[in-house]
Amino acid sequence: MDRNNVNPWDWSKAFGFSQAVEVRGAERILVCSGQTGMSENGSPPSSSDMGEQVNKAFDNLGAVLQAAGLAASDVVRVNYSTTDVDELIAVLGPLASEFFGGNLPASTLLGVARLAFPQLKIEIEATAAR
Repeated sequence: MDRNNVNPWDWSKAFGFSQAVEVRGAERILVCSGQTGMSENGSPPSSSDMGEQVNKAFDNLGAVLQAAGLAASDVVRVNYSTTDVDELIAVLGPLASEFFGGNLPASTLLGVARLAFPQLKIEIEATAAR
C-alpha cells in the first residue's frame, strides 16, 4: 500500500493530523467503532480527567487495531467527538502524537452534547488501511 499525507499547510501537524491522506493499493480496510475511556469489562470511566479518558480511548483503539493485526501506523482517518472541545484541544495534540508517532491521519473534531454514558468526554473513531 502507498500512503501519502497531504498537507498544503504545516500548522495541522502540531495538532497531530494531516489535511488528507491518500491511499493507493490497500488490501485491507478496518472501520473501527468509536473507542472511549470504557474499561475492559464495559464500565464507564471513574475519572472525569480528559487526559486520562483520551489515553484510555487510545489504549482501547490500540487493542482493537492489534486484534485485527494492524497498528496505529495504519490509521488513515480519525474522528474525535467530545463533550468539551476546549478541554480536548488542550490535551489532544501531544497525546495523539504519542499514539500515532509520525503517522498523521486525516482528522475531524466534533463537539457533542453527550456521548453514550454521561461520564464519557471523548470518543475516537478510526479507519485503518494496509
